[in-house]
Amino acid sequence: MAITKQELRDIVDELEQYKGRATELVTVYIPAGQNIYTVADQLEAEKSTAKNIKSTGTRKNVGNALDKITRQLKEHKKTPENGLALFSGNVSRVEGQEDLRLWEIEPPMALKTRMYRCDKEFILEPLKEMLEVTEVYGLLVMDRKEATIGLLEGKGISVIQKMTSGIPSKVRAGGQSSQRFHRITEGLTKEFYKRIAEEMKKNFFDLPKLKGIIIGGPIPTKDEFVEGDYLPTKLREKVLGKIDIGDSSESGLKELMDKSQSLLVNHERIQEVKEVEKFFQSLGENPKKTALGEEKTRKALEFGAVDTLYLSTNLEKPLVRELTKLAEGIDAKVTVISTETTEGEQFLNMSGIGAILRFEI
Repeated sequence: MAITKQELRDIVDELEQYKGRATELVTVYIPAGQNIYTVADQLEAEKSTAKNIKSTGTRKNVGNALDKITRQLKEHKKTPENGLALFSGNVSRVEGQEDLRLWEIEPPMALKTRMYRCDKEFILEPLKEMLEVTEVYGLLVMDRKEATIGLLEGKGISVIQKMTSGIPSKVRAGGQSSQRFHRITEGLTKEFYKRIAEEMKKNFFDLPKLKGIIIGGPIPTKDEFVEGDYLPTKLREKVLGKIDIGDSSESGLKELMDKSQSLLVNHERIQEVKEVEKFFQSLGENPKKTALGEEKTRKALEFGAVDTLYLSTNLEKPLVRELTKLAEGIDAKVTVISTETTEGEQFLNMSGIGAILRFEI
């Protein structure tokens, strides 16, 4: 069963901690579509090669790690859909003692790397690449008074720049004529738009992972900005949509995301929000088929009643692993919820553990 990105991140963090005394930690990557029996045969052959290692301790540790991996491969009839990563070795921190461990991972995305390596540390780069954000979105909320430029990267929104226009209020100073006051404010507005465009160019123009830009603000401000000759053509072509909102501060960026679901229907942040909303809806409309909190959720898992298990990323890792293992034992779906959204924070405050059930218990 393929693990989630968050679970992969936790495993990578764990594996990075281990260091061998020699080149005795074994890494095996089997790409998606590779014949698992061919790999198993190759590793059996490597056992013979390992017998030529001069150091008795290293020879023993490499041989034991290879034995553990080849035995594990025999449990599979074919390579999992996304491929397989296996790590094994003596990770004891006390010299002379043995702590032979094995990690088997079906990653969240198709593995393309084929590798067998013995080294002083586990080779983790192919898995780390999966954790990198592959696409980002530029965000802008604006009116004639202020603007906030942000970035949607993964599930997190970060603020890049806050700007104010300095345009005076509608009350005319010093008895200025209406026409003159209008000319002044219009000139200042255009200068403000140019400053916004310059900041966006500076931050987004050469951003290789930029997938699109979403702009929010009142009518007609955002439309004047997008349709005017302010943004470079390259960035203007990246604008996915213009959303009507009235908040041009940092909180407006979150409102912009909430109202952009149709533009980012497959984005992981939007998908996560939908998952949490699904849980909250079930809790409100069908509480007898919804569990909230560790005690009720654990009981539902033991009865085999869980359809989808929900776990916050802020829970203790041993607890997450334990509940996940119980869920996998009954073929329940596991959904990990971050705290990078308002909904995710709310879920954590409600215990961070819940489930939608297959039947009442």
